[in-house]
Amino acid sequence: MDLNQQAQIVDTIHDTLHDFIGQRLKVRANMGRSKIVESEGVLTQVHPRLFVVEVDRKRGRTARQSYQYVDVLTGTVELSQNGEPLFEPFTFDEDEADKPAEAKASAETEHALA
Repeated sequence: MDLNQQAQIVDTIHDTLHDFIGQRLKVRANMGRSKIVESEGVLTQVHPRLFVVEVDRKRGRTARQSYQYVDVLTGTVELSQNGEPLFEPFTFDEDEADKPAEAKASAETEHALA
């Protein structure tokens, strides 16, 4: 997956989340070292590089957590609503990853000419 594809996917994630502002979402974040944090809250803000979720805490308190769209792209952060994931895992063809850049370009050119 090249940088242009990644940038397009990040833009898509941003646009999709913009439609969910004010709605309740479940966030599952992999914090590393086998630590996974699950929380539920309201998507309050969407910025060019990150989004903010206001999470419920004990005794009626709330806290704000921010995440980057790249975290969603890489699968570090998973978002769902009513048990349904908002985004499918973003994967690319592993055969393409193993090819050198010249072979990829050649294959794309052949495909375009066919």
